Amino acid sequence: MIHIIRTFLIGLAIGMANVIPGVSGGTLAVVFNIYDKFVNAITLNFKKLWKNRRFVFPLVIGMLGGVLVFSKLITIVYEKFPVQTNYFFMGLILGSIPMLFKYMVAKKDGEKFSAGKIVAIVICALAGFALLIYLGHLEGVLGTPDMSAELPVQTFPLTVRIFAAGLIGAVAMIIPGISGSLLMLIMGVYTIVMKSISLLFPSLFGGDIQLFFKAVFLLLPNGIGVLIGLLSGAKLIAWLLKKIPNQTYAVIFGLICASAVNIFPGFNFATPWTAVGSVVCLLAGAALAYFSTKLAPEEKSEEKSVEQNENTQESSEK
Repeated sequence: MIHIIRTFLIGLAIGMANVIPGVSGGTLAVVFNIYDKFVNAITLNFKKLWKNRRFVFPLVIGMLGGVLVFSKLITIVYEKFPVQTNYFFMGLILGSIPMLFKYMVAKKDGEKFSAGKIVAIVICALAGFALLIYLGHLEGVLGTPDMSAELPVQTFPLTVRIFAAGLIGAVAMIIPGISGSLLMLIMGVYTIVMKSISLLFPSLFGGDIQLFFKAVFLLLPNGIGVLIGLLSGAKLIAWLLKKIPNQTYAVIFGLICASAVNIFPGFNFATPWTAVGSVVCLLAGAALAYFSTKLAPEEKSEEKSVEQNENTQESSEK
């Protein structure tokens, strides 16, 4: 029961992170050490989904809850306390870097890294770092989205764009460091999606059924795109982690290091209390990530045993 509650809370945090441009839900999956398990669990194999139900269902429900319930709240918190929030997320990232570095340089039994592989790992890390620094620059150019804008009239081109943004954003959401919300912002649909989500419950319970259905129909192509993107993206990442784990983790390592650089708000504190609050948030985030990653060896070994059992079953079936 405790494991289910913990998984639900992690899903809640990932869902909250996914509504903030520049913040990656995939990063939090790495921070809480469920990334491998997450990308391997997302599949159209319903038998495998049912086996992992104690992990998949609480996580997905938590993610949906984080997006639906906190789409407005987390945006307000981020707008009211941007410095402290950024320091908290930066603490989460910094606290997870040692664990990720360990995965990046992990060797199989008896394996020795060749010079070529070391160079490849370094290049992958630098490539991930450079990519996210560039996307961070785009975020600064785009600025803060206007959440006061009205919902647009739905047209076929807009529907296609909303679907494409959900598809690309979901694939990006799986990759640690890359913000799916940021890509939706770049594609010009972030405000539409967030506004639609924030209007669902007020419109339904406030009696404005017409506005409720307008929001639903705007969100529907985005939801379909997200579902397809999650399934296809997770399969690709799972394949990469199996075939070239060191290089894949090197890219993720670079992305996450760049995340800390992108969200770093500087040292220009408005008041001493802002400085104190920022330090507390930084330490709280780092401590949360550190204690979460202490479970890494146990979860990794459990994951390997599950893979071995599945491979054994597949061999026996053949």
